[in-house]
Parts: sequence; structure tokens; C-alpha cells
Amino acid sequence: MKYLCLVYLDHEHWSACPDPVCADYAGQLAESGTLVAGEALHPVETATTLRIRNGQMQLYDGPFAETKELLAGFYLIDARDLNEAIRIAGGIPPAKYGSIEVRPVRQLQLES
Repeated sequence: MKYLCLVYLDHEHWSACPDPVCADYAGQLAESGTLVAGEALHPVETATTLRIRNGQMQLYDGPFAETKELLAGFYLIDARDLNEAIRIAGGIPPAKYGSIEVRPVRQLQLES
């Protein structure tokens, strides 16, 4: 089953974990066949949020929600179950500075 591990960090810890450390862990997951995809994100100030209301697109600079911790990146993994996904997420280096949200990926239900 696929799980999305969302990495959240506050402004103070945004760069606390060096890129090579995260890349090394992603490399280990890739070698084991567990990593499906993973990327780091630019700081939240570079974000654009959009909403469609009444057929009109509205654009906002930055994130729409005000939160203390901001989405910094993700690891999409393939794990046997939630317990294995949590074990893998526990190794994600930025977990020492922020938090990792582990969420199962849902398959879209297509109409026949």
C-alpha cells in the first residue's frame, strides 16, 4: 500500500536538516524499493494558492491556511501496512526538527 509522508517544519527549522542527509535517506529507501517519489519544497513564501468559486479562479500568495508548521516536502512510499509506514517515516531526518504526517493513499473510484 502506498503512504504519503508529509514533512512539516516551522520557519526556525526549515533548513535545519542538510539536503545531503535527506537525500541519503531517500537513496536508502530507493535501493530497498520502498521509495516511490520524494521531493523537497521551496519555502512557503514561494507558494501560490488557488480556489475556484462560482467558475472564477482566485489566486493568493503563500499558503491559504495559517499554521505554525508548513509543508516542506514529501516521501511517497510503498509499505506493507501502517506500522511499516510509521517505521519508515520515523527515519525521515527532518522528523527531528518538525513532524511527519503519514497518510494512506486512496485510489480514485472510477465509474464503469
